[in-house]
Amino acid sequence: MEFRPHDRAVYIPESGTLVCADLHVGRDAASDVELRLGEHEDLTSRFAGLLELYEPSTTIVAGDLLHSFDRIPTGAADTVRTLSGLAADAGCRMVVTPGNHDTMLEELWEGAITSEYRPDDQGVVVTHGHVPPAADAEWYVVGHDHPTIEIEGLRRPCYLYGPDQYEGAGLLMLPSFSRLPAGVRVNGMSAAAFQSPLVTDVGSLRPIVYDDESGETHTFPPLDEFRRHL
Repeated sequence: MEFRPHDRAVYIPESGTLVCADLHVGRDAASDVELRLGEHEDLTSRFAGLLELYEPSTTIVAGDLLHSFDRIPTGAADTVRTLSGLAADAGCRMVVTPGNHDTMLEELWEGAITSEYRPDDQGVVVTHGHVPPAADAEWYVVGHDHPTIEIEGLRRPCYLYGPDQYEGAGLLMLPSFSRLPAGVRVNGMSAAAFQSPLVTDVGSLRPIVYDDESGETHTFPPLDEFRRHL
């Protein structure tokens, strides 16, 4: 599967699809801090940049568009409306595959909702990844676990990519699009430590890190091999 990682999202050129996961809109307002963390501006400006860069025909939010389970925090509705408006202005259809946090999604999101989305006829399925998928696929694109990797003492959000995972299908796991979650450190994690059931052979997954400063993408060896150098 060809894909282009960029700024915690991924673009699939064959289908003209942009995928981002775990926006956790409303986490800023739910945080126990006196000063807001700039969630609205960060999410909307980066999303607009991705739309301008790739001009996708479809954007898929692969789960956890929202953060709170039982309420819609102040400002969350405005952020969701802005994201939807940016996609509409760019002529881009926006679809949400609900995640485990999206219990109030239908109260806020008026666009398309589907548990699993197949962007083309090439065997790719996009879903949040918190439950076993119903659809068969050659590749699953998911979020949910918020992977990060520590290299030389620095933790960076990372993608995890590799074949032969859930029922033999390949897997691409995205980092959280929101910068607020700390993420899980995958350096020494076993497959059983992941919350997503789609990770079955973590040692065969390659970490991929997009460097915001240089704009370069670094693809590392599979974790079984790479761990010896960490």
